[in-house]
Amino acid sequence: MSIRRRFDLSAYLVVGPENTKGRPVAAIVKAAVEAGFTCVQIRSKVASARELIDLTRQAAQVIAETGKADEVALLVDDRLDVVLAARKAGIKVDGIHVGQGDIPVDVCREYLGEDSIIGLSARTHDLFEYVQTADVSRIDYFGAGPVHETNTKPDCGLGLDGKVITRSFTDLSNLAKLSPLPVVVGGGVKLVDIPPLAQTGVDGFFVVTAVSEADDPKSAAAELVKAWKQHYQPGCSGK
Repeated sequence: MSIRRRFDLSAYLVVGPENTKGRPVAAIVKAAVEAGFTCVQIRSKVASARELIDLTRQAAQVIAETGKADEVALLVDDRLDVVLAARKAGIKVDGIHVGQGDIPVDVCREYLGEDSIIGLSARTHDLFEYVQTADVSRIDYFGAGPVHETNTKPDCGLGLDGKVITRSFTDLSNLAKLSPLPVVVGGGVKLVDIPPLAQTGVDGFFVVTAVSEADDPKSAAAELVKAWKQHYQPGCSGK
């Protein structure tokens, strides 16, 4: 069965070489997956295409070494070319995450096929209307946030006026109820945010530095997973 039919967004790591304090990306991925993370996205705005392909290869390899290649989804941010080149090289990549200004979803679906996961960053300025009216036939989940302003993606949550719109837990509860698709939420998320976030009914959290820049990434990842599992309350959206 395709991983698209059963992927788990509950604990989602976003990582690239600029976020690891000089440590190998693969080592951070390994630590997170061993600690129970369920989804990994390779994201970098500074790495070349070849570097991204190599990072994706390394991530796929360590996921396979943990015995979770059929459980943990591996995605690449934005770069359809990298996903296609990685697959051509025999690397197991499960899909792509794109933003509103990135390559269109229908193009991604055409090139990646029906078994691939495609995630889309939900629109910021009309979030609640958007998730109810957008054509979701070609995508699998929405990414939303930020919970806090974040240096790893300063444009996260930018409204039309150029100001960052952060999301309250009440906002996220409403989003979970309204969205026809699973929703994963991040943006400056730390351990202290996980209990209230898990109670909003969204389907998962994503983090970057809370794991990738931690002194002990595996321990930090394990604490996040444990907190989520202890407090998670599924939404009432009927998804």
